[in-house]
Amino acid sequence: MTLFSESALRKLDQLALTASQVRSGAIKGERRSNKKGQSVEFADYRNYVQGDDLRRLDWNLYARLEKPFIKLLEDEEDLAVHILLDCSASMDWHADEKHPADSHKFTYARRLAGALAYLALGAGDLLTFAALRNGQVGEQYGPARGRQHTLRLIRWLTALPANASTDLTTALKQYALRVSRPGLCIVLTDLFSPNGWQEGITALQTRGHECVLLQILAPEELEPTLSGDLRLIDSESGIGQEVSLNDGLLHLYRKRVQQWQLETAEWCTKRAVHFVPINTATPWDELLLTTLRKRGIVSG
Repeated sequence: MTLFSESALRKLDQLALTASQVRSGAIKGERRSNKKGQSVEFADYRNYVQGDDLRRLDWNLYARLEKPFIKLLEDEEDLAVHILLDCSASMDWHADEKHPADSHKFTYARRLAGALAYLALGAGDLLTFAALRNGQVGEQYGPARGRQHTLRLIRWLTALPANASTDLTTALKQYALRVSRPGLCIVLTDLFSPNGWQEGITALQTRGHECVLLQILAPEELEPTLSGDLRLIDSESGIGQEVSLNDGLLHLYRKRVQQWQLETAEWCTKRAVHFVPINTATPWDELLLTTLRKRGIVSG
């Protein structure tokens, strides 16, 4: 399976992740700070990475040292970007027969997460990507900086499975404790976590992270088309439940899903967490170019 085509990635080249308060690091990057009153005088150098604008190269320094360096201005800062992906079995929700790859929930989540990682690498941000599974921080890529990591990251992301149980609170708390540098923390999940997730997000914020919560649900989870007498099996616990689905029960289900998302949005708004509910019927690139742009999560 290929997560991205070259043309799909090209669409992203003019975009960048944004944070309402940029956290500057020891190494400066390509990001423009939103702090006012700073000059645009020369401030520092950093190593050249593939994809950098050659007009920013200091050719005099290159002639002396035979190493390429990019000139930085005083109002440019790098950003630590943390992308956390829920790899539980509930994310492995089935695909539509007509568009199997596009409507598979975990494939969609990996594409969206990979695109966000691509933006971070392209901007010279410090990227850490981690899988959350079984109440723990699982596989991790990074910290990494520079677009030369793109292909390795995509290969790593393509190989990630979704086959574990969910305990977002414990996993997010663990991540908050093990990461030393705060930044923009983007969590991609369906929020199907029996022990909740709010305490985990709070733990990240306590450590200084600015949090983005992307809830990814398939159309069938928002608008079920099932009916009749069924036995439903929990994909993570294996526990079954006999149900009789009729129009009245389906209407109640839809109402409760809407209420759940409304309550989630209200909780996040009160705590300055960026919450975006996502239906996988929306193409991932369209989501980036429109919805996340309007929400101020990406710019360009």
